[in-house]
Amino acid sequence: MQVAVIKYNAGNVQSVLYALERLGVDAVLTDDFDTIQKADKVIFPGQGEASTAMRYLKEKKLDRLIPQLRQPFFGVCLGQQLLCEYSEENDTTCLGVFPVKVKRFIPESHEEFKVPHVGWNNLLDLKHPLLNGLDETAFVYYVHSFFCELSDFTIAKTHYIHDFAALMHRDNFYAMQAHPEKSGKVGERILENFLRIGS
Repeated sequence: MQVAVIKYNAGNVQSVLYALERLGVDAVLTDDFDTIQKADKVIFPGQGEASTAMRYLKEKKLDRLIPQLRQPFFGVCLGQQLLCEYSEENDTTCLGVFPVKVKRFIPESHEEFKVPHVGWNNLLDLKHPLLNGLDETAFVYYVHSFFCELSDFTIAKTHYIHDFAALMHRDNFYAMQAHPEKSGKVGERILENFLRIGS
């Protein structure tokens, strides 16, 4: 199985490669059009800022390639947000795979919520085979200041200030706001479930 991890100058890539290595997968980190197109599975990780990341994707013409891919594709953290149509982070037009907006967390004055949302939180309302083997006791690790709105594509949610889309699915595209590579056995299980899709 050939797994491509998209390189686009967003952080956290090495820890994703290590997580895949622990699962016995020798993935390739690449921004090469043909390599990504020919891969059996594609993972789109990242930490960073939306407009800068989109600028790099456009330079490499990956903004045109990604929405047309037909193999299982997994966006993580910033990778999830960039799959949406628009982000409030620097007024950024994104890839448009999910017709969903990405919004900034605004702490409620009467509650003690901090932004960014950093730390462990549980998954709620799980409803997809990507989450097989997990239930609402499953905790994952978050680091983010922006979130994807709930939609018909939401397959699990998390509550922080309000509910947001923890995981999403549309056709061959899957996406997760938390970091599976930092989420222990739960994150490992989600990665394993993704790698089994279509196998």
